[in-house]
This record gives sequence, structure tokens and C-alpha cells, in this order.
Amino acid sequence: MGEEGTGGAVHLLCLAASSGVPLFCRSSRGGAPARQQLPFSVIGSLNGVHMFGQNLQVQLSSARTEDTTVVWKSFHDSITLIVLSSEENASELKLERLLQMVFGAMVLLVGLEELTNIRNVERLKKELRASYRLIDSFLGDSELIGDLTQCVDCVIPPEGSLLQEALCGFAEATGTAFVSLVVSGRVAAATESWWRLGMPEAVLLPWLVGSLPPQAARDYPVYLPHGSPTVPHRLLTLMLLPGLELCLLCGPRPALSQLDPQLLERWWQPLLEPLRACLSVGPGALPNGFPLHTDILGLLLLNLELKRCLFTVEPLRDKEPSLQQRQRLLRNFYSLVSTTHFPPEPGSSEKTEDAGHRIQLPRACYLVLGPGMGWQLVALQLGLRQLLLLLSPQSPTHGLRSLATHTLHALTPLL
Repeated sequence: MGEEGTGGAVHLLCLAASSGVPLFCRSSRGGAPARQQLPFSVIGSLNGVHMFGQNLQVQLSSARTEDTTVVWKSFHDSITLIVLSSEENASELKLERLLQMVFGAMVLLVGLEELTNIRNVERLKKELRASYRLIDSFLGDSELIGDLTQCVDCVIPPEGSLLQEALCGFAEATGTAFVSLVVSGRVAAATESWWRLGMPEAVLLPWLVGSLPPQAARDYPVYLPHGSPTVPHRLLTLMLLPGLELCLLCGPRPALSQLDPQLLERWWQPLLEPLRACLSVGPGALPNGFPLHTDILGLLLLNLELKRCLFTVEPLRDKEPSLQQRQRLLRNFYSLVSTTHFPPEPGSSEKTEDAGHRIQLPRACYLVLGPGMGWQLVALQLGLRQLLLLLSPQSPTHGLRSLATHTLHALTPLL
């Protein structure tokens, strides 16, 4: 499992399942959006072979060529999504979850009714343009990982209890149960009702906020793919500091005009310093000064019960590999251990092992990358938590599990 090639491309196709009419095509190359479009003949062939299989009661889900992986997925017999990736080590798990997130984004911004009952293809194409920015963020390199883990990206603010208390008070004052603080797409604090949001909206909503251009306030109509796919809600966002936004998910009330500056000042002006400290955590995810071993270059911690995760590649950022390489390495390693070594997440539809089989499943694994790199990756699962670490070459192999266990115990109180 090496680093992904910088020239790898990803092409995402969306078609109407019944007619095969393309609704959109989005592409990225080297982790950045690209304007390259696939020829219509290629699009038609990819959709045609999928439809041919369906007519014969054969489900074509994926295929591999020498340099490309292709994954197909149909939703509600109405929308077909196809993704092609020539990135090195592009796993089927990653591409399948990408398609799930893309369809979730389409429902979030357009609604399920428009996607399952297509009356006017051209109008639907125009409506789907609103989802392009969010979809493109899934195709490119991201500091977030919730699209792959299906867990909410979080940060741990230094004074989290103060922010949580203010957040709950503000929610009560505005009569809104679903409120959160979002830092660059990561949730720093949230009310209990917000944490109880189902998947995929629990991941999509903060990701959407992080993908939008900065704005002092927004009143954004959204559908909840799991909780309310046909009836829209309102997503209100208020910028407390650049990069830190207060998010409210609500119905017709309160009106955005009701959230006047006096109300915001009452609850948040006294917490200006804790808010700044929260903002400074940013991509680091962990409070400044949190004691991590000096060999750790990146980490991913997942709480599989709460569906939350911490992801950072900020430690020792002046050392090799680059931050982008670290993100890719940890993403690839997560895909590997999730499909090969660790059991599926509790409660998932994939959980079919009986208790006798689960006893034999590994609880730790490690990987040492080949010549010229030497970086090491270790994964550990204890109970409902998983920890993946990217370590520098000088970290002794025989001490990987001990280091991972110590780190997991240190991080457990945070998530």
C-alpha cells in the first residue's frame, strides 16, 4: 500500500436509470477539481453494460482494469451513479462510500422526490448544480475523513464544557433543539438532538457548511436523507469568527432576523477567548499541547458507537511525508483494515459474523511501507474504538502495539 499517484483521476457520472440520460459528470485529478469530461460513447458503454446485466438479473457492482477501478450503484431504480478511479490503491470500499455520500448530497440539496420521480430532466440538471460544490469536495483531497468512515469529524476544543453550556442555553433561548458549533467542517460542540441525527446527514451537514464560501449568515433549505428526505428543513448558519460557525437545523421558526446581534452577543461575547482557542485547534483536532508520542505523524480515532472520529495529520508537520501524503496514507490504511482485518462496525448491515467467529478476528495490525519510504502504520481496536496511527521510520516495529495502546488510552476520554 503506497502513496496514491499524483496524476490519478476520478470521474463521477450521474445518469437517469430509466433513460440513461447523463445528469452530470464531475472529475478530479491529483486531488483537485478538473474540467475533463468523459466522451459520451464511454458514458453510454459504462451505463449499457450495467443495464445489460440488470436485464439478466445480474448485479454488476464493480470491475477492474489494469489501471482503473469502476464501481456502479443504483438508487431507488431512478438514479445510477458510476465512479471511475485511476488513483493508485483506489479501494472498492472507498468508491462505494463515495457514491453513497454523493447520492446523500443530492438528496440533501434537491430532495428525494425530485430524484425518484423525474418529470423534467433539464430542470433536474439545473437543480443538481447546487450540489456540485459539495460533491466536488468529496472527489478532491480533504482534511476530513467522515465521507470514508461514515463518522462525524470532530475537534476537541480546550474549553469544551463552557462552549457546550453556552450552546445548550442558546438552543433553549431560540427554541431550536438542533444546534452545533462547526470549525472548518468539524463539529466542536452540539446539542444532544444534533448528535442523534442519522447518517448520512450527520456527516453531510457540517461538511456542507465547511464547503460553502464564507458568509456572515445563511438560511439554507436542506432535506435530511435519512430523517426527512421529502420535506425540507432550514439550515441557519451564523459566523461567530472566520472559520467558526453556529449552525441551527429548524423548521419555519426562528426567522433569521430573530437571531439579532444582541442575542448572539449575550451568549457568545463572554466566550470570545474560548471560541478563539477552539478555532486555533482547527485541522489539529486535538487541544494544543496534547501529549502525543514524538513518532506520531498522523492519527485517526473512531468511536464506532457514537459514530464520531478525530482525524489529524498535523503532528510534526515540518517532517516528511507532506500533509497531503499523510491523509492519503491513512485513508488507504483505513480502507485496508476495514475490509481485511477488522470486523464491520457494530449495527451495520454488514455484520453477519457470529460470536464464535468474532473471537478469532484480529485486534491489531501493522504495515511497514516499502524501500524509500519506511513510514509505519498501525491499527488497534479495543471495544468500540479504533485507532490508526502513521508513524515515522525510526519508531521500532516491536513497540508499535504498545505505543498504539498507550495512545488509545490517552485519547479515550476525549471521544
